[in-house]
Amino acid sequence: MLENDEVPFWKMHGSGNDFIIIDNRGGVFPRTDRPDLVARLCRRSVGIGADGLILVEDDPYSDFLWRFYNSDGSEAEMCGNGARCVARFAFLKQIAGIEMTFMTPAGPIQASVERDRVRLEMTRPFGLRRSVELECEGGPEKVAFINTGVPHAVILIKDDLDAVDVAGRGRQIRLHPEFSPAGTNVDFMTVLDEHRLAVRTFERGVEDETMGCGTGAVAAALVAADAGLVRSPAEVTTRAGDRLTVYFERNGRGFREVFLEGGAVIVYKGVLEREFLTAAASGAVGFE
Repeated sequence: MLENDEVPFWKMHGSGNDFIIIDNRGGVFPRTDRPDLVARLCRRSVGIGADGLILVEDDPYSDFLWRFYNSDGSEAEMCGNGARCVARFAFLKQIAGIEMTFMTPAGPIQASVERDRVRLEMTRPFGLRRSVELECEGGPEKVAFINTGVPHAVILIKDDLDAVDVAGRGRQIRLHPEFSPAGTNVDFMTVLDEHRLAVRTFERGVEDETMGCGTGAVAAALVAADAGLVRSPAEVTTRAGDRLTVYFERNGRGFREVFLEGGAVIVYKGVLEREFLTAAASGAVGFE
């Protein structure tokens, strides 16, 4: 543990998706009660507030290993916006060079950093299902499905994307038995032209709409491309108004050479006080 009983962290965001990032190669972040601690740190107003927390750890076969936690404390395999942020973090902290490879549960991720922008080579998408009919309380839903590192159900919206009840419809689909036990993220997309679309995402683990989702942007672009609606490169506008660029090549019914490019912004740097960490581990901070 650090001598001053403080754990340094950076707060970063990619397309409005915000993260707490910690260099944990020295084992500074507590191992016990980690899901509860992460949830408390990610809670807005009483913690730092974030959509997720990322730990950078040693890996013998790549530049580093990441551990990604959703804001509810659950672990996830992959997060495109988080991956861009952690890549820039690792470069600036001299953990990795301008070109890097890091390990995730979804597989190795390659990234390159240019100033405040990061380009990722995503793991190869799989599990494409063009039409899945769901019975939901609010009525039937027709979705496409693809795994872009994490599972995504994608719905094409032909009218007003702003009017969609993302929280209500997204929650029903996210928890639908069709996607059990892991559940799914849910993306609502509108195609603007053959190279542009807009997306809103309900994220599992956050259990609400987020301001942006990198793997969701990729999922929406690929589903739209499979339907013949967009071509590479596809510019995806997130709820935050940021624009991500998705590059891909068709491979029969699937895709290869899938890249995600976008910004990775440093918001601030700080330290976690040992007082909060120990109180959170014991449950003494309350605020339930």
